[in-house]
Amino acid sequence: MKKYLSAALFGALAFAAMSALAQVQAAPANDMQALRTAVKTDKKALVAKTLDLTPAEAAKFWPIYDTYQRALDVSNRQVALAVESLVGFDRPMTDAFGKQLATALIVADENEIKARRKLHNSMMRVLPPKKAARYLQLESKIRAYQAYDVAAAFPLVK
Repeated sequence: MKKYLSAALFGALAFAAMSALAQVQAAPANDMQALRTAVKTDKKALVAKTLDLTPAEAAKFWPIYDTYQRALDVSNRQVALAVESLVGFDRPMTDAFGKQLATALIVADENEIKARRKLHNSMMRVLPPKKAARYLQLESKIRAYQAYDVAAAFPLVK
């Protein structure tokens, strides 16, 4: 009896594990950890798989995507410099440095918003609205976990 119960329990656990794995592989955008892993592996492949673009859509989409990613890189570098300057600041915080840090972070946010607005406008012109919205949502989720990672590493000003 115990053998059958153990076998049934093992079978149920194996089935649950396979179902969970299939669900993560099918829709990583619904699981932030799976999304993080997929982005680190190959963000472009994740976007391509998620959007399922036609060749005509892809020809218009990828140049806009690449331009947006370059703009994000600039914004990410601005935030990284601000974080590095704060972490490397080994003396008491001054009001002048606090103002400089806050300004640098706002400029980075503004640059990202400007790039996102341009991305939105371009996507709505070149893709069907449903696919454009899907990509914008995916990019938003990716940016959300990246922002969380920065916030977790960024110490509060003392």
